Amino acid sequence: MQIGVDSQRAVENKRVFVIDSDEVSSMALQFMLADECETHVLPDVASALIKGRDWPPQLVLLGAGTIAEEGLSAISRLKAQHGGLKILIVCDSVDEAIVKEAIALGANAALPRPLKLETVRRKVDAQLGRRAALSIPVAVV
Repeated sequence: MQIGVDSQRAVENKRVFVIDSDEVSSMALQFMLADECETHVLPDVASALIKGRDWPPQLVLLGAGTIAEEGLSAISRLKAQHGGLKILIVCDSVDEAIVKEAIALGANAALPRPLKLETVRRKVDAQLGRRAALSIPVAVV
């Protein structure tokens, strides 16, 4: 099922890896992005590094829980293997210490929960260098 999909983006072939210990968030992100990106859910950074050898991603959505489990070195390992890789940290709050440290080490931005379709796609599009459609809110009186 495609929800508000731009057909140009559906054929662009941008690859996104979702690495999050929270399975509900991982599946939600895959569902939200599958129509516009080639989206792969992976259990850990090691699996992403292996898969990325043959199928390099343009963007990784990395859960703060995964960083807590595997360490902040996960970011440098991903960046070392994939030049130009963008990383979004999926978190509960952008004020979490681990999120701030991850951004200081090279992650590009944070994607806070609750995950909303528009917000997720807008943040992903920005990291992938896609132009956002101009929307002008119209008030109904």
